[in-house]
Amino acid sequence: MGTGRLYATVAAGGFRRYATYRVATAAGVFTNTVFGLILACTYIALWDERPDLGGYDQSQALTYVWLGQALLTTMAIMGGGFENELIERIRTGDVAIDLYRPVDLQMWWLAGDAGRALFQLLGRGVVPMLCGALVFDLALPADPVRWLAFLLAAVLGLVVSFALRFLVALSAFWLLDGTGVTQMAWLAGNFFSGMLLPLNVFPGALGEIARVLPWSSLIQVPADVLLGRHTGSGLLGAYAFQVLWAAALLAAGRLLQTVATRRVVVQGG
Repeated sequence: MGTGRLYATVAAGGFRRYATYRVATAAGVFTNTVFGLILACTYIALWDERPDLGGYDQSQALTYVWLGQALLTTMAIMGGGFENELIERIRTGDVAIDLYRPVDLQMWWLAGDAGRALFQLLGRGVVPMLCGALVFDLALPADPVRWLAFLLAAVLGLVVSFALRFLVALSAFWLLDGTGVTQMAWLAGNFFSGMLLPLNVFPGALGEIARVLPWSSLIQVPADVLLGRHTGSGLLGAYAFQVLWAAALLAAGRLLQTVATRRVVVQGG
């Protein structure tokens, strides 16, 4: 089996794995929809006071809310991805088995995470977005090219998300228990991705810093692409921003993986 086919099979396996949890998916759809409604009401109150807050009108702001709900689990901002499993395999020493496989460790987990993300986008992202569109006046584009541009930005955002979580998981080679680092990563992801509030709303230096951190690739950049805030050379610049962060973080993960696998520590055995 060729390498490409192997990783495609791993991705398909990741998709099927999460597709088996139908009750959990239904509960997640309900949770995302309720949380979206709460955020939407909050945004309405904010934009009633400041109609052009962050450069969005109210319809665009509400669209941003539901895009955030669609991408929340896709990007695994609050966990639910591969990282906890990899941390546990490092803690028990089972990662040694992974290292003996004739495949690249980083690419293996990336392929599986891609399958998971596709299912989460379709299984937990589409329905809340449709519910939001039924209840509120959303600024959804009619141009299919804009949707394709958004999907590319979402794919690049997923690679950045994976690369960040891969680094978090590899910290377990030294810490053995990755709970603390994982929780800090969740907090950073929620705050700096634009999940709770668009980064354009952040004041002064905080906003400038937040927009150049890698987490902005997860929600802020894809949302702005769909809302038409990045076009032409600006769109290419947004993609370049995501690609550079993805390349840098994947390279850092590759380096840390090389260092870490020289000292596999098995806790309790």
